[in-house]
Amino acid sequence: MTRRAVTIGDVQIGGGAPIVVQSMTNTDTGDVAATLSQIEQLQCAGCEIVRIAVPNLEAAKALAEIKRQIVIPLVADVHFDHRLALAAIDAGVDKLRLNPGTITDRKKITEVVRAAKAARIPIRVGANSGSLAEEFRDAHGHPSAKGMVQSALAEIRLLEELDFTDTVVSLKGTDVPMTIAAYRELVTVVDYPLHIGITEAGTPWEGAIRSAVGLGILLEEGLGDTVRVSLTGDPVEEVRVAYEILRSLGLRQRGITYRVCPTCGRTRIDLAAIAQRVQKDLAEVKDALTVALMGCVVNGLGEAGEADVGLVGGDGNGTIYVAGEPVYRGVPERELAARVIQTVYEVLEKAS
Repeated sequence: MTRRAVTIGDVQIGGGAPIVVQSMTNTDTGDVAATLSQIEQLQCAGCEIVRIAVPNLEAAKALAEIKRQIVIPLVADVHFDHRLALAAIDAGVDKLRLNPGTITDRKKITEVVRAAKAARIPIRVGANSGSLAEEFRDAHGHPSAKGMVQSALAEIRLLEELDFTDTVVSLKGTDVPMTIAAYRELVTVVDYPLHIGITEAGTPWEGAIRSAVGLGILLEEGLGDTVRVSLTGDPVEEVRVAYEILRSLGLRQRGITYRVCPTCGRTRIDLAAIAQRVQKDLAEVKDALTVALMGCVVNGLGEAGEADVGLVGGDGNGTIYVAGEPVYRGVPERELAARVIQTVYEVLEKAS
């Protein structure tokens, strides 16, 4: 089902638009230079909406200058103090993220919603399992899919009572099955665009896996209009993982999609080292290409035939293919990575 559309700056979420990738800075927002530097890195990686924490007045005062110097939409993440949300609106942010578990006073929420409506700023509401209000927890005091949905619906209804419908909804838990169940239930009762993610997913290795499982299921079911992969550490990795998840489902194409042989006893080249160098040196390529790096002819010929650029390994050498045709035969192993990289740029230049 196509969900209603909400516009964040100049980026549309929902309404049949491509799924939007977003991330969040982990700098001190009050440090404008550091925050701008990280936003630039995120944008280069493909981030399309950036969210920043607004934990205090110093951070709120920095918003206007940050907004002035970036080109992607800016979302202010506000908890506990509604005055920070009002300051963010005054600073010209493109969207607010409010958590119903941390701002509960109806009068304060009403004040923020009216200000956001006057400024035409959308609001993302919804629940996180770690900050779910007590009234929405189960009999044992634990979060549940049902409680997360009830929490989100309570906030949605309050906004609707205030004639505010420029809303994005999220239900993010650390538990993957619970998160999936919550989104499945929510979409039976509302049609607002969905921001999806597995919250506090973990360090890059385990967090990427948990996010891929949870988001992959939701996206395959058509649930999700904008995504954030939550990883500990460099947020640029969040963007890279998000695009890989979307690419694997055929939902977005940005940069190179790699098909890399797992290797076995037939492999006679150091394919792992070759693949690492190729991916590192081509990391900045934004054009949608498929590159196959294969260790032998068993599956290699078929994969190379389907890729824009393919490598099929031999005994200490390899053959490089373009669109299924061999262009460089018997390339020595020590030259393979450089030749693949060269070939990719030749294909890009020819296409431009």
